[in-house]
Amino acid sequence: MRHYRVQLIGGIVLHQGRIAEMKTGEGKTLVGTAPVYLNALTGKGVHVVTVNDYLAKRDKEQMGKVYEFLGMTVGVIVHGQDPQTRRAQYQCDITYGTNNEYGFDYLKDNMVIHKEQMVQRELNYAIVDEVDSILVDEARTPLIISGPGDKSTHLYSDANTFVLTLKPENYEIDEKQKSVALTESGIQKAEVYFNVENITDISHTELYHHINQALKAHTNMKKDVDYVVKDGEIIIVDEFTGRLMFGRRYSEGLHQAIEAKEGLKIQRESKTLATVTFQNYFRMYNKLSGMTGTAKTEEEEFKAIYKMDVVQIPTNKPVQREDL
Repeated sequence: MRHYRVQLIGGIVLHQGRIAEMKTGEGKTLVGTAPVYLNALTGKGVHVVTVNDYLAKRDKEQMGKVYEFLGMTVGVIVHGQDPQTRRAQYQCDITYGTNNEYGFDYLKDNMVIHKEQMVQRELNYAIVDEVDSILVDEARTPLIISGPGDKSTHLYSDANTFVLTLKPENYEIDEKQKSVALTESGIQKAEVYFNVENITDISHTELYHHINQALKAHTNMKKDVDYVVKDGEIIIVDEFTGRLMFGRRYSEGLHQAIEAKEGLKIQRESKTLATVTFQNYFRMYNKLSGMTGTAKTEEEEFKAIYKMDVVQIPTNKPVQREDL
């Protein structure tokens, strides 16, 4: 494959640490090869970030041939690799992987005790494919590593039983914020039910929190939309990809509240040990660039948050398709 001129221009834009907006089908995969190779010459490593494991593997296999022919080493980070394998993949000149994997490896590296246990090296240069999806839509999604917390309490099932007695006028739902709160009448009901004088008092914070989470589990969290029940466990559905996220749990007791709602065994609560958002993670790279079919509309965000501007690259031939 030879690069078309527009593909070379796209590559130049990426090398400058900017965003190349190229229409679907203009060959973004090939566009990446020139800036990837050029920046890999520094020996500090280049990360190519894709939205899923399939693309990471596919691009590594397709484009890896080019880099290997040019004397570079190419690695790929996918779900389920052990630390030794990951370290070897990160030592390569060029590494393909998904935003989730890079982010979690960064968090794990912050929790190891000895430096040689870390898998990543310096965050040098990243090219983000579907940059608007990763850096704007999912930017504030926190990645969280949690550990076992305190024993789960009977409060979950108590709160769950209480919420079942409520009527719609006892609470208010805010669909946009995905939040829910007890109304005056709901608070009175709770005080009678749990036999406390003022439930909003600081001494009842824990109880109040449990009631709110139980309420959220019943009103906001929809079965087979937000989560599925599989083999007696609650599995979260990723709202961006629709995939099942095994091993992930909601924090702050929401997961337990859903377990109580679905009548499953309530598992121990977890504590957050390390957390980072994609926004903060990607800003740590010395140089960041990206490509997508749609970025001009979000140019203000890219400029404000990442100091990147968007360059619209024309198509190689005029487009016959009418984009409505």
